[in-house]
Amino acid sequence: MLGVIRRRVVSGASSSSILGQSLHSIRPIASSEILLQPRGGLGRVRNLSHLIFAGSLPCIKKTRNVGVVIQPEPIRQMWSRPFSSETGDFIDAVVPHMGESITDGTLAKFLKNPGDRVEVDEPIAQIETDKVTIDVASPQSGVIQKFVANEGDTVEPGTKIAVISKSVDGVDHVGPSEKTSDIAAAQSSPPVETIDKKKEPKVETTPVTEKPKPHSPPPSKPSAREPQLSPKERERRIPMTRLRKRVATRLKDSQNTFAMLTTFSEVDMTNLMKLRSDYKDAFVEKHGVKLGLMSGFIKAAVSGLQNQPIINAVIDGDDIIYRDYIDISIAVGTPKGLVVPVIRNADKMNFAEIEKEMNTLAKKANNGSISIDEMAGGSFTISNGGVYGSLISTPIINPPQSAILGMHSIVTRPMVVGGDIVPRPMMYVALTYDHRLIDGREAVFFLRRIKDVVEDPRRLLLDI
Repeated sequence: MLGVIRRRVVSGASSSSILGQSLHSIRPIASSEILLQPRGGLGRVRNLSHLIFAGSLPCIKKTRNVGVVIQPEPIRQMWSRPFSSETGDFIDAVVPHMGESITDGTLAKFLKNPGDRVEVDEPIAQIETDKVTIDVASPQSGVIQKFVANEGDTVEPGTKIAVISKSVDGVDHVGPSEKTSDIAAAQSSPPVETIDKKKEPKVETTPVTEKPKPHSPPPSKPSAREPQLSPKERERRIPMTRLRKRVATRLKDSQNTFAMLTTFSEVDMTNLMKLRSDYKDAFVEKHGVKLGLMSGFIKAAVSGLQNQPIINAVIDGDDIIYRDYIDISIAVGTPKGLVVPVIRNADKMNFAEIEKEMNTLAKKANNGSISIDEMAGGSFTISNGGVYGSLISTPIINPPQSAILGMHSIVTRPMVVGGDIVPRPMMYVALTYDHRLIDGREAVFFLRRIKDVVEDPRRLLLDI
């Protein structure tokens, strides 16, 4: 650090006794400043008045103008004062960047307690946002000294939530300068408070009487919440999570914006299930992932979107945006709420690539490690309510898309095949679409393509 010292020179002490071995040349100078450069060495010192080294005694006499060149070593030793605050023994754990569209989040819970040992990148807290839960990782291995935020607080990226000590003892490794500064601050703060208390009744008597008046409107807020129910026995009221509130808002906005209409069809799953049964072992052996039914529906949806591009489009103001790519969103239900990860460029993937990507995204969604980018976008959504046993439903469009395909449970039902009644594994499929953009003709053609491809997967090979 560059320091500037102004002192008077003592003529009673010779310049050689003051400067010791560091004095090399003397010449008259007009000003009276000394520039100290502890790390880069001292260059030419102007109008040296007085340098106080360890062991030198100050005297008061006439001032002389001198110019010197001083070796850097003695000064470097004087200014080297390592303290824990300067060496970085304490590191702040802050909220990370949460995505371009997310400005804040709620501190859901701390995963550690003060005094716990943590390693680098080990999660210490969870931030709940409108779309996903984000972990706050420890920037350094050490011991958590204290938390500076509370669970339930609204935090922004960069907000400090914890202090981590590199040393094992944590608080015991505080430098002397910090202790003295803390004591000085503690001693100096009470007088300030007493002064403020003395001044408050004299000067701020009128604001004190005016402050209660603005607080009168809050009682009217509860009355504005008309849907609130009176508490009853054996009932609990807990606040909604940010993710649940976001899902509720988006679904209601979708219902209010789109002219939603749902059309249904049924699909015979015999051939797709036989294909899976015949090749599941060979598929796992070659690709290292199981062959499911979902990849067959994704390939069928891709074929349907290519045949009916309007299903993949969206209304934007007075324009229609046609998407020349196919990104399939897959609705995944998690314990914390509904998330919709996206399979990018599904039209360029084969069965194995789709299955691998689905497994990766599903694991991330269930353990809460999925990122915002992995859920952003999407041009068409598939929701499989059949994994929960749903027989039939009307799915809601995921904005800003224009349609969503709903899959349901497979139920063996009697069907007429070739004039005979035979049992067949059947599934109802539903397509909910924005009737402002998509007519019934295109919607039915899309569902017919889904039915044709699933009932006869060989069509994908022949592109017919």
